[in-house]
Amino acid sequence: MNTPPPSVDRPLIRLEEIYFAYEPARPVLTGCNLVLWPGERVGLIGPTGSGKTTLLHLIVGLLRPSSGRIEIFGKLRAKEHDFLSVRRQVGLLFQEADDQLLFPTVAEDVAFGPLNLGKPKDQVRQLVRETLAGLGLAGYENRITYRLSGGEKRLVALAGLLAMQPQILLLDEPFAGLDEQTAHRVLHILARLPQTLLVVSHHRDWLRQIATRTVRLQEGKLLDE
Repeated sequence: MNTPPPSVDRPLIRLEEIYFAYEPARPVLTGCNLVLWPGERVGLIGPTGSGKTTLLHLIVGLLRPSSGRIEIFGKLRAKEHDFLSVRRQVGLLFQEADDQLLFPTVAEDVAFGPLNLGKPKDQVRQLVRETLAGLGLAGYENRITYRLSGGEKRLVALAGLLAMQPQILLLDEPFAGLDEQTAHRVLHILARLPQTLLVVSHHRDWLRQIATRTVRLQEGKLLDE
């Protein structure tokens, strides 16, 4: 689990002995360890309620552990300020696409992240067009987000992340609620992305097609599959 690929000497993400509980009497993570190396595509499985989403939220600083060490890009991350730069390079796809779509039109939604990073408007418009085309959504710029199908919403949410050109993608159940045809479309897209991936899914067969390794979250700890 912790063996680096050849010529890589530092992980992108290192979690050490992470403990977390929403309520003191009900711990979620109990000494969880994770190392994610550049270029890896890791599948994350586990029972419902085991803490998979919690783990992703801890990585981007939406939650804080009660104890343990979070190191991302070689730096210790503990306070809100520490995670600001992390969120520029680590894209989190929420389990529910509606939670991620904030603007009336597709173009506005996909453009939000790059504009927030300070990219020029002309460059952002081109980036939006190219990103949507790459996901099979050419011509969707003026579509109304709340009128899209579930699969289209999932792809637009992914487009918003990719437009920020992150180094790492954390994908929380990217196939959930999709029909088989759309799920296979998403699977094909993920298989050709260049980013390092951490993908939460209950679909083992699909994970095998995109993951270089799979880990299981069980009783608060990560185990190799």
